[in-house]
Amino acid sequence: MKRQEILKQLEHTICRDRVDTHGKPENTFALIADYWSTYLSQEAGVDVLIDASDVAVMMSLFKIARFQVQPMHMDNAIDGAGYFVIAGELVSELQGSDGLLNER
Repeated sequence: MKRQEILKQLEHTICRDRVDTHGKPENTFALIADYWSTYLSQEAGVDVLIDASDVAVMMSLFKIARFQVQPMHMDNAIDGAGYFVIAGELVSELQGSDGLLNER
């Protein structure tokens, strides 16, 4: 696939397909962040607080690992890029608030 084709597929995937299937990612990722924070806090024995943008970044890492194992499966590249796009959007909405990871 060429860059333009990947970008078109990415837009279609994260702005239409996944939203239709899973709802708005900011809502789902916020819920996942709550679950993961609780789990990690229990496991670590200290309070661990992550937010929706952390979930998007960690899901990108998940897709990077899958891409490393299956580089020919384009879903990994498209989804991984999509998670980074969503992370960028979430972080841009938090700029100047107390919600950024490095300001905690």
